[in-house]
Amino acid sequence: WVRDADGGAARQLTRENFGRLYAPRWSPDGSRIAYVDNESRLHLVAASGGASTLVADDPGFSRRDHAWSPGGHYLAYTVTNPDSQQTQLRIYDVSAKANYPVGSAVFNAYAPAFSPDGKLLFFIGDREWAPQISGVEWNFASNRSAGLFALTLRADVANPFAPRNDSASADSGKSEKNDGDAKESKKKTPTSVDDRIRFEGINERLVRAPIDPDNLQWIAVTSKALLYVVSDAFYYGRESENKPRLMAWSFEDRESKELFKGLEELAISADGSTVLVKSGKDYKRLDPGESKPEPKDIKLDGLFAQVDPKAEYAEIFREVWRRYRDHYYVQNMHGYDWNAIRAKYEPKLADVGDRSDLNYLLGQMVAELSSSHAYVSGGDLGLPERPHVGLLGARFELDAAAGRYRIARIMAGENDEERYRSPLTEVGVDAHEGDYLLAINGQALAGTDNPYRLLRAPKGQLIQLTLNSRPSLDGARTVLVDPIDSEAELNYYAWTTANRDYVAKASNGTIGYLHIPDMGGDGIREFIKWFYPQLRKQGLVVDVRDNGGGNVSSMIIERLSRKLLGVDYGRGSDIVGTYPQQTFIGHLAALCNGTTASDGDIFSYMFKQAKLGPLIGTRTWGGVVGINDWGPLIDGGTTNVPQFATADTNGHWAIEGHGVDPDIEVELDVASALAGRDPQLDRAITEIRKQIAAEPVALPARPADPVKAPADMR
Repeated sequence: WVRDADGGAARQLTRENFGRLYAPRWSPDGSRIAYVDNESRLHLVAASGGASTLVADDPGFSRRDHAWSPGGHYLAYTVTNPDSQQTQLRIYDVSAKANYPVGSAVFNAYAPAFSPDGKLLFFIGDREWAPQISGVEWNFASNRSAGLFALTLRADVANPFAPRNDSASADSGKSEKNDGDAKESKKKTPTSVDDRIRFEGINERLVRAPIDPDNLQWIAVTSKALLYVVSDAFYYGRESENKPRLMAWSFEDRESKELFKGLEELAISADGSTVLVKSGKDYKRLDPGESKPEPKDIKLDGLFAQVDPKAEYAEIFREVWRRYRDHYYVQNMHGYDWNAIRAKYEPKLADVGDRSDLNYLLGQMVAELSSSHAYVSGGDLGLPERPHVGLLGARFELDAAAGRYRIARIMAGENDEERYRSPLTEVGVDAHEGDYLLAINGQALAGTDNPYRLLRAPKGQLIQLTLNSRPSLDGARTVLVDPIDSEAELNYYAWTTANRDYVAKASNGTIGYLHIPDMGGDGIREFIKWFYPQLRKQGLVVDVRDNGGGNVSSMIIERLSRKLLGVDYGRGSDIVGTYPQQTFIGHLAALCNGTTASDGDIFSYMFKQAKLGPLIGTRTWGGVVGINDWGPLIDGGTTNVPQFATADTNGHWAIEGHGVDPDIEVELDVASALAGRDPQLDRAITEIRKQIAAEPVALPARPADPVKAPADMR
């Protein structure tokens, strides 16, 4: 649909059933719109309406990075090579209705952008193969691998980055600048731009921008500069300190400068004169052509929205229904009539009284599909802000006779790691188990009060405790404590530490233990932390009980699957190296349960497929249809559509709806748990000890020193 910017009636342009449409981009003369449909197909439609023209069908997920030439005669875009899974550049000739592959057919190329004069096509390409090496094993990660490139579109087009004689160009640069200003003042129309392309030999007319390879995300070209965004490497589990930066490489000055730091989103005007940037909740605009652009605030204080909740709920309902229609992982919707399901639930909107009611209704609707990961949450719920409570990593008990609270237990932690910091164990905090807690922040704490009420404090604020070994203020001391937001990590630390100590004691130190809480940032961190220090154990229990899923299971399976191919010895060190490096040669067992979920399911399945050892416990959760985030709903709510599923190598869907059956089924019954026993862990220890007894684990002995000298020279 289109509507005049100054109002008027809307006109429908497309009538084909393409599902959800994305990235509509006007041709420079306003005669056509290019857009991508739900199935990653690129189309053109005339602004006057009519049938759409199919430009390309991307076998992968479209980057939606198509760009018009300034005269509107060509459309540059990228498609995925199904064999290499790399994205490649193409140019579509609108008049001839012909596609031309350009650039490398092997390496990633993306984000095409034409120069305003139609002479150059810029793009980002992954070409820098100087990998970053891991600090925990001899392995690599690709980082800062993207460069900026340009194709000259005709043989007579000069290299925009060619070296120049600065002294000779000083005067000519002035005259060229004046001539350029005069030309720009004539305001060329899009159709008058000469954007003809000579495709013959185009791949030999590739030039590289004099910009260091980096993590590049976006480019745009103005008459004065090449704009691009640089970001830091992706860190799983923490944010980078280096926020994305908008940079500009000046064609005149031949150097880059930073225009804006802390970038989250951006857009550029059609004429390249203004860039809109978003950082946090703030929007700013800047002129990239200025020598020292100053971002100017865009005032949004006066903006408001008048919301009709009933109308908004109806729109959210339809939007959720459409997202499932367009993105669900199988088009047959598990055999259900999705239109009939809409007809069943839509009338119930009349009974929706608030946003939580709507979430319930939406949840019931998507649950009809019998699929995991069909989530609906959030929205404008109108919930009051909850008070923040600073926690001490301690448990209190009431001394009824004294009418005072005392510290019953201080939770152990690791204060060298922030997530496991235990406030009362930090150096300089004079607090002990058995101490009476007499006051918090100067307010007396009586036995009739709740200590957590007095621990309410703004996030980041220190808390003062008044402590004594007896229930009296005489001789009391005050300590200043930096509280934590949650004690969940300390509870987790206590549980995993107890398990690790238990396994070590039961096996005389021959078997190691590690728990992987999820397959995300926390899980990969725990794996790195505890896998490598236990490489030379004869056995290892890999516990994925209550694993919440994520997407790193393949990284872990790959490391557990390494087979010893050789060993390394050297002088000056008694450490025996393995080939591949950091190979675990001992025996493995894995633990799973009913809340081993999602990628935890997949890990359990692949652990069995790889025959790494027995899988022990109970059947896993059984939900492996992965999700994608298609953006917030109109009021900030979310719905995640199941879009990817796991199948086995024999052509059958796997795991979903059933889970993974363990090789050895062992229940963790309530009686055992209450008694402090873990029969699943005990069984894993037993199984690994059996394996060690049957097949002892040891690295090969060092060979005798070779003797290469002839007998008469010894």
